[in-house]
Amino acid sequence: MTLGYIRGFFRKMSSSASAPLVPVGVRGMKVLDRDKFLRNIKVPILKVKEENLSKITQISKSYFLKLEDFKPVRSIEEGEDAIFKKCIFLNPEKVSQWADIAESDRTALTKLDVTESNFDNKEIQLCYENWRFEAIFKAVLPENEEGVSGFSQIGHIIHLNLRDHLLDYRPLIGQVLVDKIKTCRTVVNKCVSIDNTYRNFSMELIGGDEDYFVTVKENLCIFQFDFSKVYWNPRLGKEHERILSYLKPGDCLFDIFCGVGPFAVPTAKRKIKVFANDLNPDSFKWLNHNAKNNKVNSAFFKSFNKDGKDFICNEFKDYIISLCKGDEKLDGTIHITMNLPAMAVEFLKYFNGLIKDEDLAEKFNQEIIVYVYCFALGDDHVAIAKKMVNENIGSNITSLITDVFDVRNVSPNKEMMRVTFKLTKEILFRTSEVLSEPPLKKLCV
Repeated sequence: MTLGYIRGFFRKMSSSASAPLVPVGVRGMKVLDRDKFLRNIKVPILKVKEENLSKITQISKSYFLKLEDFKPVRSIEEGEDAIFKKCIFLNPEKVSQWADIAESDRTALTKLDVTESNFDNKEIQLCYENWRFEAIFKAVLPENEEGVSGFSQIGHIIHLNLRDHLLDYRPLIGQVLVDKIKTCRTVVNKCVSIDNTYRNFSMELIGGDEDYFVTVKENLCIFQFDFSKVYWNPRLGKEHERILSYLKPGDCLFDIFCGVGPFAVPTAKRKIKVFANDLNPDSFKWLNHNAKNNKVNSAFFKSFNKDGKDFICNEFKDYIISLCKGDEKLDGTIHITMNLPAMAVEFLKYFNGLIKDEDLAEKFNQEIIVYVYCFALGDDHVAIAKKMVNENIGSNITSLITDVFDVRNVSPNKEMMRVTFKLTKEILFRTSEVLSEPPLKKLCV
C-alpha cells in the first residue's frame, strides 16, 4: 500500500466525516416552529487580506458556503485577527481541510499569498432563514418516502398535488413555500382530479392568502383569470408556442376547447382569424377579458360558450359551407386545436360525414389540419394515440397523420400526446350512419 493511497484514504474519510448542512431534530414536525431550526455548526474558513480579494474569491468561489440570507465573504471583526481583513466561509460538505481544495486551486491561491496557514475553522449559528425549502422538507418529511417532488406556479399561486403520506404536513409545507419563494403569496393543494366538463378542480388553501386572481405572461400576451374556476397549466407554454409557430397570415383557427385563450388570444393578436369556444362560463368570461385586455381586433376574434359538439356541428360546419358557397374567403389553412386531453378524441366523430350536401363537396378545396390532444396509458404511447384517433373518427386515417408528439409526462406510464392529422374532404362529406354520441359529461358540482 503506497503512502499516496494512505493519504488519499484518510483525506476521503476526513471529508466524509464533515457535518452535513441540514437541519436536525425536526423530523415529523407538522406545524412550523422556526425556533427549532437553530443550529450551531463549525465550518472551514479562509482568512485573507484585502489585497487581491477579487482574484482569491474567484478561485475559491466553487467552495463557498451557499445558504439563504448568508454572505460567504465577510469582514473580520476588529480585534479578532489584526493581520487579516476578510473571512471566506467554505462548504463543509466539500472542504474539511486545506488538502480538500483541488491542487490547481491551491497552487493559484499560494501565488496570491494564501496558504494552509490561512485555513481555519469557525463556529456559526444557522437559523430558519438560512435553509432553503428543499433542505427543510428533506429534514422534516418522512424518510424513504417521496417528498414534495415538484409544483406549478401560476402567478403568485403555487399549486401542489401532494401524496397521501404528506397530507398531515399540509400546513407546514404551505407556510414554508410562502416564506421561501418570494413571488409566492398563496399555496393550494389539488383535492380531486380535473373535472372533464369545465376543466377545473377542487383545491384546498394550505398556505398564504386566499387570493386566486392571477396575472401571467405567455407568448407576448398577458392573461388574467380566477385560477380556482378555470384551467391553466404553465407546463404547456412551449406547446402553445409550437402551435402558434405553425399558423401563418391568411390562416384561420378553430379552438374548440380554448380555455382562457392561450392559443386563441396570441393568434388573433397576430391578425389571424380565430373562432374560440369553451363550455366553462368562467373560461368564456376570462377569454373575452384577455382578448380585450390584449387589444385584440374584434374583426379577427369571435368567442362562443358552447359544448364542443355544438361548436363543430354549427359554427365550424357553417363556416365550411360558407367557404364552399363563396360567402367566405380564405387564402390559407384552417387549423383546429382540441386541447381537452381527457376526452377530445371523442369529439372527432362529429367531423365524420359532417356535411351531407354532395354538391358542396365538389366545391371544397381547403386544407384543414387538426391538433388533437389525448392521454396515452401504456408502453407504446405513439401507437396508443394513433389508435384512439382512428377509433373515434370512425376509420383508419393513419395515412393522414403527419405527427404524433409527446407533449409532457403526466404520471408514470401516462403521457399527454398531440396527434396532428389532415381533415380531408372524404371525411367531412362522407355519407355514413350517424355514430353513437360520446358518453354524457358529468355535471360540474
